[in-house]
Amino acid sequence: MVKTVTQASLAVNEKLTIRKNRIKNGTSKKRLCLVTGIHGDELEGQYLAYLMGKRLNDEIGCLNGTVDIYPAMNPLGIDSITRGIPKFDLDMNRIFPGSREGTLMESVCAAVIDDIYGADICVDVHSSNIYLKELPQIRISVPTAETLIPYAKMMNVDFIWIHDAATVLESTLAHSLNSRGTKTLVVEMGVGMRITEEYCLQLCDGVFNLLKELGMWSGETQPVRDPIVSLNRSVGFVNSDAAGIFVPCRRFGDHVKKGEHIGDVLDPLTSTVAAQINAVCDGMIFTLREYPIVFGGSLLARILQPEDNGKEGGAL
Repeated sequence: MVKTVTQASLAVNEKLTIRKNRIKNGTSKKRLCLVTGIHGDELEGQYLAYLMGKRLNDEIGCLNGTVDIYPAMNPLGIDSITRGIPKFDLDMNRIFPGSREGTLMESVCAAVIDDIYGADICVDVHSSNIYLKELPQIRISVPTAETLIPYAKMMNVDFIWIHDAATVLESTLAHSLNSRGTKTLVVEMGVGMRITEEYCLQLCDGVFNLLKELGMWSGETQPVRDPIVSLNRSVGFVNSDAAGIFVPCRRFGDHVKKGEHIGDVLDPLTSTVAAQINAVCDGMIFTLREYPIVFGGSLLARILQPEDNGKEGGAL
């Protein structure tokens, strides 16, 4: 059943409408929320929402509980291929939990929080931007790690990245919900403005496995991956030293040694190699540059270091 979460008036008698698809069966009061589309250039979650809804409807007898699917939290951004909220110059994931008495978007965000609050678990799906491609991963802040890691391991992702807390997190959907007791997992996968079908299928299997572990699903599920967890690991950042086009020679999931060649920045004008790119540490590549045009300082890759190399790093 499609339900309206909230509406807000726009110019020329139009409405900004946030909708969800509520799929419910059985007697259980348990509820899972699947959220996507907070950033308008992140489309992987759109396909995942389709996959989830189709299977739940096709096998509704296997569901015992409620699944709420929010496919487009930022419909204006999705319609205009804009990461933030067009015309408002706002990143929606920087204004949660919002306020019912605040501006238009603060009011919308407050309504979203109120609607999701009380769910047994929320899965907040994001893509990367147009420049970087990410292995399917779940990102968790240090204060919530003990609670969330067991659920994250059920989700069929390749990697769980534990982050130090940062003040910016306080304005995200995930932080706002976790601080109110609604367990929320943040998924990052793929690349902006594209759909990576294999990643969406992988995560769909993970969500159904999570439903089964919660006692909400009696249907068939697939075995899930045992993810690498970044606890007590550092992340190495590989940045370009020159401008040009980046051509990698290693792939996602590859394990590399410090100093190993992973790609080149090429100068198309002179047909020379502007910079040879080498690994800054031992470890596994889990982020890789997708958009080839780079400048000095552009991020090219992230490498997860071995477990004994110290504390994890990075920012959500």
